[in-house]
Amino acid sequence: MRDAFVTALTEIARVDKNVMLLTGDLVFGVLTEFAHEFPKQYVNVGVAEQNMTGLATGMALEGKTVFTYSICNFPTFRCLEQIRNDACYHNADVKIVSIGGGFCYGPLGMSHHATEDLAVMRAIPNLTVVAPGDTVETMLTTRAICEHKGPCYLRLGRGGEPKIYDQVPEFVLGKGINVVKGGDISILSIGGILSNVMSAHEILKKKGIGTSVFSMHTLRPIDRRLIENLAEESRLIVTVEEHSISGGLGGAVAEILAEIRGNRAPLLRIGIDGDFCCEVGDQEYLRKLYGLDREAIAERVEKAIA
Repeated sequence: MRDAFVTALTEIARVDKNVMLLTGDLVFGVLTEFAHEFPKQYVNVGVAEQNMTGLATGMALEGKTVFTYSICNFPTFRCLEQIRNDACYHNADVKIVSIGGGFCYGPLGMSHHATEDLAVMRAIPNLTVVAPGDTVETMLTTRAICEHKGPCYLRLGRGGEPKIYDQVPEFVLGKGINVVKGGDISILSIGGILSNVMSAHEILKKKGIGTSVFSMHTLRPIDRRLIENLAEESRLIVTVEEHSISGGLGGAVAEILAEIRGNRAPLLRIGIDGDFCCEVGDQEYLRKLYGLDREAIAERVEKAIA
């Protein structure tokens, strides 16, 4: 996903000289070519994310479209006050890009696990919160948030996520994508876990259980109308996220369902439910540990409808 983001941003920067990229000392590797091609549109602020956000806000208030970029927890939790008081309060054109959502940096331990960021960011006024499901959605999202006026939060995987779409889908911020139609069990996914959800869909399909899969790439504003329609039409609604079920996609969907009067579909939330993860291991190991591998997702759905 991060390579797709840099590719899209490079294409944008060649046309729009007002686009700026600020990073917290992550110039090496993936950003090297961008830095060389656009020396006047790139600043490495060093390991100083609070300053990076303040600088980005100042640039945005002078007419720039500014992207800040770092490993997931650091451009978010480390500088939350600056995001809230500087960028969002002033509705500045600052795009916060976090790399490695969920357990992408699992081997580095709890300090690098990003499992509460969506909940925190979606609570801040004026902030659009987006987590694309694959590289195609990442390209579309990058262009969309660049065109969108106001602060945005873009949560990405670290890299290596599989491509889901054979054709480019219709993409609108705040509107979920029906990735596959397959039955009256509706699975809503956010972020890079979409690949595991698609695999779980195939497992259930072989067992005669029909599921429809939706990519809820935008958490704020969430596609409320879609959720309300699914509440009437579905046998079961399932949310899947590599994130805490409190305040993330599962929490957001639960809030909407709680306000619906009369009969509605029940909700199953699949995600991280518990204390901090003190385990160290690669992303797939930690996903399996928390029941986010494809087999576990399919098993949870199967048990819920039994």
